[in-house]
Amino acid sequence: MKQGGQKSYLAAIAKEAEFGDKTSVRKHKPDYLIVLFMGLLMLIGLVVMYAIGPQRANVLNNAYGSDYGSTYFFVKQIFSLLFALGAFTIMTIVPYTWLTRHAGKILLAAIAACALLAVAGWANLGIAQQSLGATRWFNLGPLGSLQPAELLKFAILIFMAGFLGGKARQGKLNDANATLVPLAIITAIAMFFVVVIQKDFGTGVSLASIILVMLAVAGVNLRNSGMIALIVVIIGTVLVIAAPHRVERMMTFLNGDNTSTSDDNSYHIDQAKLAIGTGGLFGVGVGNSVQSTGYLPEAINDSVFAIMGETFGFVGLITILAIFTALLMRLLKLMDHLVDVRLKLLVAGVFGWFGAHVMLNVASMVGVAPLTGITLPLLSFGGTSMLFITAALGLVFQLSHYTVHSSDLKEVRHEGFSSRRGIGRTRYTGRSGSTRN
Repeated sequence: MKQGGQKSYLAAIAKEAEFGDKTSVRKHKPDYLIVLFMGLLMLIGLVVMYAIGPQRANVLNNAYGSDYGSTYFFVKQIFSLLFALGAFTIMTIVPYTWLTRHAGKILLAAIAACALLAVAGWANLGIAQQSLGATRWFNLGPLGSLQPAELLKFAILIFMAGFLGGKARQGKLNDANATLVPLAIITAIAMFFVVVIQKDFGTGVSLASIILVMLAVAGVNLRNSGMIALIVVIIGTVLVIAAPHRVERMMTFLNGDNTSTSDDNSYHIDQAKLAIGTGGLFGVGVGNSVQSTGYLPEAINDSVFAIMGETFGFVGLITILAIFTALLMRLLKLMDHLVDVRLKLLVAGVFGWFGAHVMLNVASMVGVAPLTGITLPLLSFGGTSMLFITAALGLVFQLSHYTVHSSDLKEVRHEGFSSRRGIGRTRYTGRSGSTRN
């Protein structure tokens, strides 16, 4: 499709993604547990970065002759957290209706950023940062780097909520021409840039998770769900087969513990399991990690879960997973107490985004899924992923102002919003004031 035609097509579809605040649910107190769980995870990540940052700096200095200071990664993580908290705050203030009205423009900007990165990479321009044979980041000099694929996730989240929500209200959700074909085209464009051009299969999986969870919540029928699942499996298989390193990872996973310890392909997962096993019940303690001294690849990024297992032990990992689970359950609770399907879809997309990162990262580190390069939300080192995930959580926090009581949901669906009375507390509670968890 030519660029002009593509823009016109997306602009036409964007009209379906625009929706205003047609509800009259009175604003009330938000769900501060979202902030609590997010803050706890950020603090844990900061402690880990303080402990292993000097070791990471030493490894890179010895391997590449760089000159990182011992506090470089810790300080940079602090700045990443500050930017992320800024994004969270902005998303709690900017009306969600403004975002959804400009969903098409945001999506076009994200696609254009991915296209610009691809062109810059092919032209070997300095603005395109290349690492391990992939070009996934813009090099912004003193400001660090920016990964446009994360912006694309956020754009897809906003756009699809309005688009699918509008089609669901019109009764056209399962209409091939009105809904499924446009959805397939947008998804294909996004996947092309992320998985094919940027060679980032992990991000592609999380992007697909956002869309699939939103489709499930929107109410796609069984026949179309089966068809979509089949297409996803076929395309996923082709993308794996097309890349030799993905095939090697899959074979390593399938071989499991039968893989030779001298096999280079199994080195990463072997070291991750060793780190978790070394931690025992309570861990070796902060600052005593051995695997982060250069044995475990990507110790501060994709492999940070294994390092936390070594540092905090089984009890520590269970505690961290409990916080993740509590946050995800809070998202589900919030989604269940929103009336407008489009707002439900926004929260569902964030749940799919956040949940996919947690499940894929943890599963790959313990060997129950193929190794995939995907960050652990709010804990891994890196600014762009944290920036946009916290922005999405900020949007969710804003929507928590507009939930309703469980006892009111049926009434609202039948009578509309005009009879809604405002209540000055988070609407997860019962009329007696006791929280229903």
